[in-house]
Order: sequence, then structure tokens, then C-alpha cells
Amino acid sequence: MSPNQIVQIFRRVLNTPRVNTDSDFFELGGDSLLATRVLSAIAREFGPELSWEDFIENPSAEGLFAKVAAAVP
Repeated sequence: MSPNQIVQIFRRVLNTPRVNTDSDFFELGGDSLLATRVLSAIAREFGPELSWEDFIENPSAEGLFAKVAAAVP
């Protein structure tokens, strides 16, 4: 498990290759509906379900990865 796996989810959902681990999802054109798809993909691929608040506070792959890592024992 790594931030790059979340980068791949961002790329897939946003349909753009221009995503880095520190890219802000919303600055890349993401919106609340697409964020829901990202949260679903993270839950499906990694296990923990992150909240909308987690996403808003951590809109980068790096930030979301930290939340996932903290939730996985």
C-alpha cells in the first residue's frame, strides 16, 4: 500500500495523467461526486471507509494515504 495507489485512483476518476502524490484533488477539477467515487474506490481497494470530512481535510493522495494507513492495523 502506497500513496501512488491513490494517485492511480485519482487518475482513473479524473481521467487525467497529471496527478502527483501532493496534487489537490479539487484543484485538478474534482468535485463532490467524483470525490465520492474516490472514497468508494479507496474503501474497496484498501478496506477502511474514509469520511467526507477526511477527504476535505486531506484532498491529496498523500493526505488520504496517511488517513488510510492510520485506520489499518
